[in-house]
Amino acid sequence: MPTLNLVTNVKIPDTKAFALEFSKLGAETLKKPEAYISVIITYNEFLTFGGTFEPAFSLRIDSLDNINEQANEGYSKVFFKFFEEKLGTPGNRGYITFIDPGRANMGHESTTFATIFGGKK
Repeated sequence: MPTLNLVTNVKIPDTKAFALEFSKLGAETLKKPEAYISVIITYNEFLTFGGTFEPAFSLRIDSLDNINEQANEGYSKVFFKFFEEKLGTPGNRGYITFIDPGRANMGHESTTFATIFGGKK
């Protein structure tokens, strides 16, 4: 919590370094402790966007209690800029999906966050 799941058709030269930088950026942007950030990066050379194989990405962010219309606008600006700088993907070559599964629907430490934090927010 949160999980940043990135799929891209861009071959990243040093995926481990990129993942650590992305994790830090995710923590700062989403205002969550990095100790709880999970980053998944999948290279898929067959990812198409707009009918081409030009550099593109798809990002899914699962996060509790901070996904909303106003915040998502700011998150989008940060992540799209990062991907343009690091992957060479222009803003019109990717999508970000924001998901708040709810505390009861996310497990951790053999229970759910509803139990850990109390309430079903």
